[in-house]
Amino acid sequence: MHRTHHLLLFAVLLGILSPALAGRDFLIDADWLAEHIEDENLVVLEVRYHPHRYFTIGHIPGAVQVQRFRDLGDNAASPLMRFPSKEAFQATLRRWGVNDDSTLVLYDDASTALASRLYYLLALYGFDMDRVKVLDGGTIEWSAFNELSKDPVERAPGSVTLKDADPRLFVEWSAVYDDVVSRRDPGVVLIDARPRAMYTGEVIQHSIVGGHIPGAINVVSLDGTDGQSQKWRDDETLAAMYQDIPKDKAVYVYCHDGFRMSLAWMQLRQHSSFGLVSHALVLRGMVPSVVLPTK
Repeated sequence: MHRTHHLLLFAVLLGILSPALAGRDFLIDADWLAEHIEDENLVVLEVRYHPHRYFTIGHIPGAVQVQRFRDLGDNAASPLMRFPSKEAFQATLRRWGVNDDSTLVLYDDASTALASRLYYLLALYGFDMDRVKVLDGGTIEWSAFNELSKDPVERAPGSVTLKDADPRLFVEWSAVYDDVVSRRDPGVVLIDARPRAMYTGEVIQHSIVGGHIPGAINVVSLDGTDGQSQKWRDDETLAAMYQDIPKDKAVYVYCHDGFRMSLAWMQLRQHSSFGLVSHALVLRGMVPSVVLPTK
C-alpha cells in the first residue's frame, strides 16, 4: 500500500576541499575545555534535547543556552525547521556573544545529533570552521569529573558577520524529486539517516506515516556514536557504516527533523575515507507528499 510522508532532506556531494577540513581536529575532550574555558574569545554553546535541563540540571559553566527549534530553525516558516535566514541566525549568534574571532565549543546530550545542526548552519553561512569545536561525549564527558552550573549566563552582544548561504551546501526538494524519485539518477545516492525501524515503517515516530523515500538506503547516523558514552566511534566503524557509499557520487541524506541528517553530514564530511572531505547540500524545508514503500 502506498503512503504519503513528510520528511526533511539533507544532501552531501562528496568532493575534494581543503585538507584542514578532514580528520577529527574539531572533536575535543573535557580536559581541553577545562584548560581553555577561561579563554577570552571562547564561547560555549549548549543544545539540550529538553532545553529546560540547562536550568533544572545545569550546564557547563559559562555555556549559553541554545533552544534547538527556536534558534536553529525558521519560526515563521512551515515547517519551522527550514533554515533560519542569514539575518536571523546572525542576530542569534550576536545575542550569544559570538564575534568573527570567537572560538566556539558546541555540545549536547544527544550524541552530537543536536550540536551537528548548529555546526552545519555555521558552515552554511560561512563562519570560520577552524574555530568551531565539538565536545565529544557532550554533557556525559564533562560531568564525569567536572561540575555543572545553574547560574544564568549573560554575555556582551557579539558582532559576528555571516556570509550568504553557500549555494553549494543545500539542495531544493524539486532537485531531489527529479534526481532520485523520478529518474533514479545513477550519479546520486539517497541515504535515510533514521533508525532502521523508522526506515522500514515498523515504527512511526516523529513523522506522519511510516516508510522511506523510494530509492533510499538506510545508514543510521547515530550508529556512529557510542550509546553510553555518546562519543564518536572510531574511523574503522565509520568506514564500515558508509562502505557501500560511492565516493564519486552525489550523496543526499535525509531524516525527519534536521538533526540526524546533520550528524550524517558531519560523519561524511570529516571521515578521511571519503577523500579529503565532502560538500553538503541541504533541503530548505519539509518534503511534499511523496509515494513511500512500506518496507
